[in-house]
Amino acid sequence: MTIKPLADRVVVKSVEAEETTKSGIILAGSAKEKPQVAEVVAVGPGGLVEGKEVTMTVKVGDRVITSKYSGTEVKCDGIEYNIVRQSDILAVVED
Repeated sequence: MTIKPLADRVVVKSVEAEETTKSGIILAGSAKEKPQVAEVVAVGPGGLVEGKEVTMTVKVGDRVITSKYSGTEVKCDGIEYNIVRQSDILAVVED
C-alpha cells in the first residue's frame, strides 16, 4: 500500500534516536525522547490551501526536524509514518 499525501501534507518516517550519548553513555528506552528528526517519504502537490498558494519546498529523501507531537500517526505495512503539514516542518537537516 502507498500513502499519497494531498495539498500541503508531507509523509515522514522517524529516524531512530541515538542509543548512546556523545560521551558514550548508553540510554535506556525510557530515557529517549520522541525523535523529531524524520526522513521525507512522500510530498503532496501543494497548490491552493486555505486561500493561499503553497509551494512545496521539501522533497523525498530530505531529513527534516518536525514540531514535537505534530501531525497524524499512521501505520502502513508494519511501518509507522507521520503525516504533517509542511508548516509543521521546522528545518531541513543538511549533512
